[in-house]
Amino acid sequence: MGRTDYLDKLNDKQREAAMNTEGPLLILAGAGSGKTSTMTCRIAYLIREMGVHPYNILAVTFTNKAAKEMRERVQDLIGEGVNMWLLTFHSACLRILRHHAELLNYGRDFAVYDPTDQKAVVKAICKDLGIDTKKFSPNYFLGEISHCKEQRISPKNYCREYGFDYKAEMIQQVYEKYDETLRKNNAMDFDDLLLKTVELFEKDEEVLLRYQNRFRYIMVDEYQDTNLIQYTFVKMLADAHDEYGNPRRNICVVGDDDQCIYQWRGADIRNILEFEKDFPGATVVKLEQNYRSTANILAAAHSVIEHNRDRKNKKLWTDAEDGNKITYFRADDEREEAGYIASEINRIGGDYRNFAILYRTNAQSRTFEEALSKREIPYRVLGGLRYYDRKEIKDIMCYMRLVQNRADDLALVRIINEPKRGIGGKTIEKLQDRAAERGQSLFDVLLDKDTISQLSSKAEAGIKALAGIIESYGAEKDNMKLSDLYDGLLVNSGYLKALEDQNTIEAQSRIENLMEFKSVIYDYEKEDPNMGLAEFMERIALLADVDNHDSDENAVVLMTLHSAKGLEFPYVFMPGMEDGLFPGWRAFDRPDGLEEERRLCYVGITRAKERLWMTSAEMRTIYGRMDYTRESTFLHELDSRLIEGHGIYEKMPKQTAGAFNDGASAEKPFKPFDQLKYAQQQTKKKAAAMEQAAKENFQPGDRVLHEKFGEGTVLEAQGKVIRVQFADDTKKLALGFANIKKL
Repeated sequence: MGRTDYLDKLNDKQREAAMNTEGPLLILAGAGSGKTSTMTCRIAYLIREMGVHPYNILAVTFTNKAAKEMRERVQDLIGEGVNMWLLTFHSACLRILRHHAELLNYGRDFAVYDPTDQKAVVKAICKDLGIDTKKFSPNYFLGEISHCKEQRISPKNYCREYGFDYKAEMIQQVYEKYDETLRKNNAMDFDDLLLKTVELFEKDEEVLLRYQNRFRYIMVDEYQDTNLIQYTFVKMLADAHDEYGNPRRNICVVGDDDQCIYQWRGADIRNILEFEKDFPGATVVKLEQNYRSTANILAAAHSVIEHNRDRKNKKLWTDAEDGNKITYFRADDEREEAGYIASEINRIGGDYRNFAILYRTNAQSRTFEEALSKREIPYRVLGGLRYYDRKEIKDIMCYMRLVQNRADDLALVRIINEPKRGIGGKTIEKLQDRAAERGQSLFDVLLDKDTISQLSSKAEAGIKALAGIIESYGAEKDNMKLSDLYDGLLVNSGYLKALEDQNTIEAQSRIENLMEFKSVIYDYEKEDPNMGLAEFMERIALLADVDNHDSDENAVVLMTLHSAKGLEFPYVFMPGMEDGLFPGWRAFDRPDGLEEERRLCYVGITRAKERLWMTSAEMRTIYGRMDYTRESTFLHELDSRLIEGHGIYEKMPKQTAGAFNDGASAEKPFKPFDQLKYAQQQTKKKAAAMEQAAKENFQPGDRVLHEKFGEGTVLEAQGKVIRVQFADDTKKLALGFANIKKL
């Protein structure tokens, strides 16, 4: 390749950015605008044409994959090994700290604790402090500590920042002990790598000056995703002066404020929006030519994102043809929505890998998995597991399997310590050995008082509680609706509360999936109100078995919109375009919430290269509750000239593009019903109602209402058991498990 042949492959704006080497530079790189090519060509230009030594260049990004790709591309352009720091933020900071850790009173051989190590430290601290980890999980504390480090809030200042109530004081105490433990162990966590590097620069001016003089050219990828501590790190390095005392500020940041979708995990959009304020005189180059999508797709994306107030003024364009309009389909319910998408994939045909279904929450994947499996369309779930493979679903199904068949040792081993009951691996091995000796099931051993009494008091209590739950629900399973049994197990096992106490994004996603499993149960109850647990488990087992086919590269991709960033597909489906689902209900509680959701919608639209479908359902059963829905705020914002209604069931959608303009305001959007919160409340309420029934004083002759069997008359009442005459049969019911109330 000639000296500047690589520049000839760039468009005018890309070339302008690549050849702009001195002073602060902001490259606003829209989706599909060739930012990686521009960045690598800029590095090559610095080295080949400007004579800059690779030693004097620092380029940082967020992932090892991105860093590796850039390093390989640069090497292809300059034709030799790349002796420069082209690293992730954490890798760059780790290199610096390895040389100077003693200045912060660490040994240079300090350990870097991963999440497992961190959790072990916090668990030990909680034990020493007498904190119940069932109420406050280690993950909860680690989330708070990570946030504090990102915001530079020290352990001793936690309460000053958040108040001096009981909870804050407890968090501060754990945070302080955590910090002390890591120091004592000569260890840092991933957040420390950034934080301690900034502290090093602040503490020792000579060290800062050394790296400022070394890194005369700084480049930062995905700048819109940087948090406060990352911003501070690069700004300190960039605030350098030349030998004449003039500010050098050779910093180039690349990003797109319209694709800032990670504020929930610390990203601060102000970093990119206020770049010119931080670096006066900065040059701004906009990469607006898109090489991915058709003109109509780009116009649709812009018609949505332009409603955001906090954004840079730019608009993607393309030399490509207009292409197809956006197809919109309004289904009757989520099953018709999934069926429509699967049928469209079949209709178009070709390689399945060309199709992607991008949804807002993981819980949505279930109906699409079932619809695709039914039509024998191969699929794979990226960024997550298939619905029935998810840990929380397998766990709760094992509880139900045990209720149906308590000899199921495999199911028991899975959930014996889920949630935590103080039953470790060695204890389980002892119990399994005892079962093998006696030729019994593992559950039978749990019922043996002599065996259980030899365990620790915590393990003994946990086993007794678990065995009691399985025995009681096993005895009553034929008298209970499936949904009642499910709610009771979820609450009384402590599984739901354990997740709620974790208070993490991951735990919240698991709760969403568990609440969505109620939709599965309600679907079967509607089909057959008298369906028993055994038949239900058989149906699910068969479905899950079909669902677990081997991954095939030529498969439809299912993934969340967050996971799709950076990817592209010829054909994209965006289902669930309804207020409360997308945008999610939480977005309406924060001033900037709707803007971030709108950016996520923009990201989803710009993943499509040739065709884009958006769908919604007039009625949706989610988290076990069926509701009428309102079409998404974002559908109302789309330019109606870019959308066409389409139906495959010999009917048009309920509402086509022309019907969107119904006076809805993006500034005052509809406040959706919080379905997830409602589902959790109803689950707990139902379990509490069954417990309350045990306290009722039932007498012969009392009229009662049972959720499954209807109205009846009490014939006999003995302790916690009543015998009731219903219209078709006489039933014995255990109070505390039967969903029954006195009329």
